[in-house]
Amino acid sequence: MCLAVPGKLIEIFEEASLKMGRLDYGGTINKACLEYVPEAKVGQYALVHAGFAISVLDEEEAQKSLAAWQELREKMGAL
Repeated sequence: MCLAVPGKLIEIFEEASLKMGRLDYGGTINKACLEYVPEAKVGQYALVHAGFAISVLDEEEAQKSLAAWQELREKMGAL
């Protein structure tokens, strides 16, 4: 099973001839490769797994995913 976390794309840049981006995960900023989603634009959300953006999401879908992650964290904290 693989898990992908949505992040908001805040910057696009090139590194070693690859399209890269900085994504905001609720205040934590990390970079990811955008080569698999060349259509991604600043302000959009992307699902990232193992350092690679694998899908672009609209804000509504991203918020649903983030809510599910929050629910999981809350349930895990109750254990």
